[in-house]
Formats: sequence, structure tokens, C-alpha cells
Amino acid sequence: MSDPVIVGVDGSASSLDAVDVAAREAHLRGAALRIVHAFGHASGHLPTGAPPWSPAGHGLEPMAHGALARAEERAHAVAPGIEITRSVMAGEALEALEIESRSAALVVVGSRGLGSFTGLLLGSTAVQLAAHGHCPLMVVRGRPDPAGAVLLAVDGSEAGEAAVEFAFAEAALRKAPLVAVHVWNTWSERAYEGPGDPLTAVVADLDHLREAEQHVLDEAVASWQEVFPQVAVERRLTRSRIRPALIDASLEGQLVVVGARGRGGFTGLLLGSVSQALLHHAHCPVTVVRGKE
Repeated sequence: MSDPVIVGVDGSASSLDAVDVAAREAHLRGAALRIVHAFGHASGHLPTGAPPWSPAGHGLEPMAHGALARAEERAHAVAPGIEITRSVMAGEALEALEIESRSAALVVVGSRGLGSFTGLLLGSTAVQLAAHGHCPLMVVRGRPDPAGAVLLAVDGSEAGEAAVEFAFAEAALRKAPLVAVHVWNTWSERAYEGPGDPLTAVVADLDHLREAEQHVLDEAVASWQEVFPQVAVERRLTRSRIRPALIDASLEGQLVVVGARGRGGFTGLLLGSVSQALLHHAHCPVTVVRGKE
């Protein structure tokens, strides 16, 4: 059996939706599902005077196991045959899930939890885990039960190779088509690779730039099409603003897969602006895949 699928739960409706998705992912992979709940002082639910690291003896542990039992019931309803384990951990949710991610195939979380501030579109745990986790992170958001293709955001970066592999594997597991989307515009750094005045090159060599961007897209998916011949692939080259174009594309997908950082990422920035935009605004679940370090 492969590494388990981990799902973080906190009793919120968002986390229970994540349980449904995580159960399906575990079933597709032939993997076990591990349901994790963490106690930490940031949750704001500890009784007065209770040490944040010790839920026992304060009525919190039974409450947590009740939430886990409800989550397990949901998971069995979605995927009756999967193996399920539970874990109640002391500490922050981010710390607990980061530890779990070290030996997981996938971590699944909801887009908002009980600890989210009012009006916050995405919980801080999800953002931080996307940047610091050790396996792909799936954030469940957007349309309920989304249908359509698996969408892959192609950026042509070396770090993005892991996202390409994951997207092909996910499309194969789901028996879904894959739409590889590469969005470009005249601010692309490839517009400045040629000799001469870069501003002139943007205008005069538009056809050349388009060809270069098509080559980036073709190169990104060609070898993986050979590995996954059963996956039907559409290569989509789009001239537009990157973040809005990918968010719009998510209206027709069942899942968006994106790398943690693209070609334009600043050194030391663990999560790029495109990844963050999708995590906050996509219309379907998003998986962020970090490249090998």
C-alpha cells in the first residue's frame, strides 16, 4: 500500500468537505486515510486556564474524538473499503500537518476552518502548509462536486516539473482528460532573452515570442504524455494576464494543479503569487506541488 492520504479536520463544514475528497483520493490510490485533529492555543477554544498543549482532562479530547468519529463516518460513506486511522495531536495545526506530510502521498485540507478570521478567503494553515509541506497539498474549495478536466498550470520552470508529473498521474487516476494551460503575455521574461532593445523585441518579435511560449508548453508535457498514454491531453496556449486566466479556467475543471513557485519567483519565496491567487480564488479544488529541493 502507498503512503497514506492525510486530511486535517477541525469540525468545520469546510474540513468535512475535505474529508469527502480525501476519502476519494485514498480510494483512487489504494491508500489508507489518516484523519488528523490538532489542539493548539490559536484555536481559541481552550477553557480558561487550560494548558494549550494538554487537551486531556479539560473535556477537549472527547470533543476531538467526536469530531473525528463524524469525519470517519463521512469517509466510510464516500469510500466504504478504505482503511482509516485517527490522530489527535497536541500543537498547532500547521505543525501537526507538516509532520504528517513527511510520510504522506497527499495532504487535504478545507479552504477555511474554525480558526479563520471573518472574511478571510483561505485559512492561514493552508497557505503555510502549501509553502512548507513535504508532499502535495490539496485545498478543497469552489464548486461542490466539480466535474471536468484536470487543469495543469504550466510555467516551464524546473521546479514545476513535479506539478506536471502529479497532474498526469491524477488525471490517470480519475480517468479524466488533462488540459495543460500555459498563459503568456508581452511581459514574459522570454521576451527579453533575444539581443537588442527588449521593448522593441516585445512589439517586433511577437510571433517569435508566441513560438517560444508554445515550445515551453510542448516541452513541459511531451515526455509525460509518453509515460501516461491513456491520458487525453489538450495543450492550451493563452495570451492573457496569468492569474485571472487561470482562475477563469478553473470554472471548467475538477482540479487545478500548480507548482509552488514559477519562473518569476523571488529567491527565498516559498509560495508564488500565482499559486496563492489560485488557492484564494479558484472555482475548484487546487493542488500545490513543491519541486524537489
